Amino acid sequence: MNDYRCIASDVTLGQGVKLSKFVNLYGCEVGDNTKIGSFVEIQKNATIGKNCKISSHTFICEGVTSRTTSSLAIVSRSLNDSHPRATTRNGELQTERDWIVEPTLVKKGASIGSGATILAQHHESASMR
Repeated sequence: MNDYRCIASDVTLGQGVKLSKFVNLYGCEVGDNTKIGSFVEIQKNATIGKNCKISSHTFICEGVTSRTTSSLAIVSRSLNDSHPRATTRNGELQTERDWIVEPTLVKKGASIGSGATILAQHHESASMR
């Protein structure tokens, strides 16, 4: 790696992964032969399958699983909370313990176009507490 890539020690990279400059990866898994473009962030507990293409300026949040041969295009992003809030009901800033990550699955062979926002499936237990 070089100075333009931030790859945390808890990242699992498969064989033949190609990383462009200006990527930020932490706590995630990336499958064999996947290509990751510039200005991509992949958060903890996200999984990218084998032979995927993650185009530049893509944000993949915690809880996203992308299966084999899927493609996420330029400036696509994902959300893992159907009811995002900055504070709890009593006005305190939320922490990780105040919400549940809603999983998102990008199925095999999917193509997500430019400018798309991927929303998680809402689960009633994840609503604001």
